[in-house]
Amino acid sequence: MTIYSGMLILLSPAKNLDFSPAAPELPRTLPRMTKDIGELARVTRKLKRADIQSLMGVSDKIADLNVERFKAFSLDTLESSGKQAALAFNGDVYQGLQASTFAVDDLVWAQDHLRILSGLYGLLRPLDAIHPYRLEMGIGLPTKRGETLYAFWGKKIANLLDVDSADHANRALINLASTEYATAIDKKALKSPMINVGFHELKDGKARIVGFYAKKARGLMARFAVENRIDTPEGLKDFTEAGYRYDASASKPSHWVFSRPQPELKNP
Repeated sequence: MTIYSGMLILLSPAKNLDFSPAAPELPRTLPRMTKDIGELARVTRKLKRADIQSLMGVSDKIADLNVERFKAFSLDTLESSGKQAALAFNGDVYQGLQASTFAVDDLVWAQDHLRILSGLYGLLRPLDAIHPYRLEMGIGLPTKRGETLYAFWGKKIANLLDVDSADHANRALINLASTEYATAIDKKALKSPMINVGFHELKDGKARIVGFYAKKARGLMARFAVENRIDTPEGLKDFTEAGYRYDASASKPSHWVFSRPQPELKNP
């Protein structure tokens, strides 16, 4: 059996954002895929309301908001006015992660062990500064590289993940991202093995996935790794937050399952 000695945890971004000011003492870094981000920004800057509505199926108000965001986007102002990605995203996953409650040491550790996939930024570290945006990875946005964002990013995300995990012997990626975002990783180009993690709710003898619970559990697992400095996949098997337990009978070497009795649904 392969024993991994280092890992990166992968998360999806969120549509919901929180751009209230972060604590001024928190460190802030800059996204690294700047050439690609700039090229993509030149495409999105030309999008009109109708284009965004067609791509994302959003209301006039949200479309207009994102037209203005894309027009105003500048890599040059990230250092002065951007917010750390792990603090800016505010969806279900990030309600589990609760990065705003981390100590600085926690965020610094997370910087080396967490990665956030992004339609606009490619691959983010938790402390990388971002501007408000909405650009789902799965949309069909034509660029010079192809008809989708998957074509635009190509092998680049996989290559950067390999660079980030290069100093780990028997490195591994823990995929807590959605299928939409994990698809952006070119598996053929990827050198690091990937372990997909699923969260199951058990009821009446049957297991099922409840989206809201699964998303929050992804954030909870990432938080568990950060707080406990878990840097090997085997260490994640001790995850018991919110009642989940590693389910060996339902797991496979590259797909781990964590299960729990389903709680009563209360308008999540």
